[in-house]
Amino acid sequence: MRTVAIDDVDVVTNPMGVHDLRKPVSRALGTEHVAMNYFELAPGDAFAGGLHAHGDQEEIFHITSGTATFEVGRERERVDVGAGELIRFEPGEFQSGFVREDADEPVVGWAFGAPGARHDWDQIESLIECRECGEEHPHATELTDEGRFKFTCRECGTSFSP
Repeated sequence: MRTVAIDDVDVVTNPMGVHDLRKPVSRALGTEHVAMNYFELAPGDAFAGGLHAHGDQEEIFHITSGTATFEVGRERERVDVGAGELIRFEPGEFQSGFVREDADEPVVGWAFGAPGARHDWDQIESLIECRECGEEHPHATELTDEGRFKFTCRECGTSFSP
């Protein structure tokens, strides 16, 4: 058994700087089969860096206060999720969550992923406009040794780091 207080969990932010406060609770608890991240997001902040899919992991977001907006699928259908509500994404489903710029209040929420407490970077794709093709294509997503994201177009092989 292991316990941890949210206040004692270190803040680890997204390398793209899309939020100020993310606490990887699963790391603090030493979980192996589930990922748990606590977020406090100001208006304009996001859970992740953009529309992406986890090929090997489903994700559930629980909003405890405020309202988050999620873009779902390649069509980017928008779904608002308010306090006390949850949203689930199946493995391979493109999604992105954020707080609208004009929101009246910040969002506090949780992200849960399973199976696995860590990302399998070979199973993550980001939907991005390719700098070479000029069209939106899935890109392989990896985290470099320098702690930056690297995206590689699945269509033409062009790679870049933002």
